[in-house]
Amino acid sequence: MSLQTEEFEARTEPHRGELVAFCYRMLGSLHDAEDVVQETFLRAWRGYGEFEFRASIRTWLFRIATNQCLNLLQHSSRRLIPSALGSPGDPREIAPAASDLPWLEPFPDLLFAPPPADPGVLVVERQSLRLALVAALQYLPPRQRAVLVLREAFGWPAAEVAELLGTTAAAVNSALQRARAELTRAAPDEELLTEPAESDRRALLDQYATAFEKADLESLNRLLADEVRWEMPPIPTWFEGRDDVLELLRRKLDPRAKRRLVPVSANAQPGFAVYDEVGGRLRAHMLQVVTIGSGGIRAIHSFHRPDLFPSFGLPLQTTVGLP
Repeated sequence: MSLQTEEFEARTEPHRGELVAFCYRMLGSLHDAEDVVQETFLRAWRGYGEFEFRASIRTWLFRIATNQCLNLLQHSSRRLIPSALGSPGDPREIAPAASDLPWLEPFPDLLFAPPPADPGVLVVERQSLRLALVAALQYLPPRQRAVLVLREAFGWPAAEVAELLGTTAAAVNSALQRARAELTRAAPDEELLTEPAESDRRALLDQYATAFEKADLESLNRLLADEVRWEMPPIPTWFEGRDDVLELLRRKLDPRAKRRLVPVSANAQPGFAVYDEVGGRLRAHMLQVVTIGSGGIRAIHSFHRPDLFPSFGLPLQTTVGLP
């Protein structure tokens, strides 16, 4: 490895995590975000010899990544969750999977950037990764999305965002106001972002995991909020309200089957990787992201995407070794 290569990697690698998190907020897809960051590093390497350090390496990388995201968004549709498609469905009539639609993907917290020096900044960054907020971001035009994420999630001054986007600070502030107004309309109730104390939260999640593994509908009934929402991308049908969600689970959760829930952390939220036991082996089935609020579990986004498991450091099938 050459000295220039070693120097380049030493200067750029510390920024990879936050670049992936930034591109994920922009694109709503972990796989697209990783591809853009890979291309960002390739372009940065090609231009590193001419880089004059008039800006920081971090700013330079973000400029490349932002332009790559904006270019990609010119030719792609916004990422969806099932509730963006229309009204809730009937648990007796579930549509087939629509794998051709651009579904929103969850973000593994293990890929999150190292914590910044300011704990308050870390809280804001993590809050802006929550699944419902990333879904709401998809309603914004791409440049507004970039302004909002850079200004509010990463705390960039308006002047730096303006320089990165090739515009003025006044234009950035105007775009930020419009983005905030649109996000207020598209974002969920603030209560969805408020969780109980850690001990109560942990107890609720443990009870949910046990009840789901045993297909214990009586216990699940106590844990779900009245207005709970259940979504299952790439299945477009979604459900709202405890009665309909329980009816769905009654129809789909076989009490005779064996399953295992492994805790994960996604989008700064708790979640579970769900394995089904088949022939003595555990096989990846779905990945759940859980939203907790007052009254219990407010939402479950259950991604029927076994291919997501490796991104969470989990195997597609195994007999032993799960935490």
